[in-house]
Amino acid sequence: MTIGETAATPAATPEDRLYAIVEHGLCLGCGLCQSVAGPDNITVTKVKNGAERPVVVGTLDHPTVDRIYDVCPGVRIDGMPAENIDGNTIIDPVWGPVRRMVHGWAGDPTVRHVASTGGVLSALAQFLLTSGRVDFILHAKASTTEPSFGTPHLSFTVDDVMIGAGSRYGPTAVLINVRDVLDRGQPFAFIGKPCDIAALRNYGRHDARVAELVKYYLTPVCGGFMQPAGMDAFMQRNDIDKSAVTAIRYRGYGNPGPTRFEMGESALELHYLDMWGEDESQWHLSMRCKLCPDGIGEAADIAASDTWVGGAPNRVDSETDLGVNGIIARSAAGMELLEAAIAAGAIVTGDEITPDEMTAYQPHQMRKKYAVAGRHAALETSGRVTITATDLRIAELSASLPAEHFAFQHDGTMQRIAAGKADEDRPETLV
Repeated sequence: MTIGETAATPAATPEDRLYAIVEHGLCLGCGLCQSVAGPDNITVTKVKNGAERPVVVGTLDHPTVDRIYDVCPGVRIDGMPAENIDGNTIIDPVWGPVRRMVHGWAGDPTVRHVASTGGVLSALAQFLLTSGRVDFILHAKASTTEPSFGTPHLSFTVDDVMIGAGSRYGPTAVLINVRDVLDRGQPFAFIGKPCDIAALRNYGRHDARVAELVKYYLTPVCGGFMQPAGMDAFMQRNDIDKSAVTAIRYRGYGNPGPTRFEMGESALELHYLDMWGEDESQWHLSMRCKLCPDGIGEAADIAASDTWVGGAPNRVDSETDLGVNGIIARSAAGMELLEAAIAAGAIVTGDEITPDEMTAYQPHQMRKKYAVAGRHAALETSGRVTITATDLRIAELSASLPAEHFAFQHDGTMQRIAAGKADEDRPETLV
């Protein structure tokens, strides 16, 4: 069988193989497949279930789909490239390559308040521009047409960066036009979810311009993003007329700050925990997010996390809390950038962080790192499209626990698959 064929679909057509990624719940909606195949052949757009998915609008051949499988972060996630790991790198079993872990925040108090947590990623983006290290930043901003979505954004100035400040927890096809971005021929930095980082590094195997032009990879530590159905249900529970919503801000203006729905001249502000709940059992995530082997950005030069002990903020003081990020410098490039930003005053640092402290801040990331090997094995057992995860130590972590843990994760995923909870409809029809 070729890549993307399963026991249930031998001799699949190129279209079947592409859609299998979606139908088996593995599409993350990053948009990269549109850049690989070209917009005349694949368009990534909102489909009937409300998500952004690839739709075949032209023709596909097997070599093109082979390339898609090689770059798609839904089915392939690699850790840090070996050339970025040397004697100065510590490989923590859970937290991956580390050169420094430290508390930090934006030196500019406005950036610290407006952006997510302590504003570290926004401050680094601004520093990269003002120092002339890059010509622009590719990142996400809020969509002007789908308020809960994000959309790709190029920032050329510090003010541009702040347009995209604050996390986006909805569908965001940030790599949908990456080929056009590379066509500019200008050096840039990329800020995306860990899966987006992996996708762009994957794409670099097929386009040499990635290594030439992408100077820095920056990421937030990511717990997943909300499915459109989850957002719709949340708005219904809170008597928010979806058709009247003109803008959504998930967080920012505090730590984490309010979740804000704007409806023309009026607005409703709710607490971050009203949307996400007190723990991960209330998160509305896709199947692929539940299978994620790398929410911590192991392939990024710098990752920035929240630092809430237990993984969730308090319900009080979220708008006045100044916010502190956990900063993980993973590569020589990331370490040099962090040191330069500190020297320039763009970043202020506090105490160093140990891996155990990071686990206290991000317990769900630790639990998932141990769990996903069993979950991935269930995909193979059931004859579905599988996930290739390399240099992420997930098999070793799983093997360090009693066999019952692996069986529990494997069997639970099998039950989810049998119940149809891992499936999506073929996205051939546009909204």
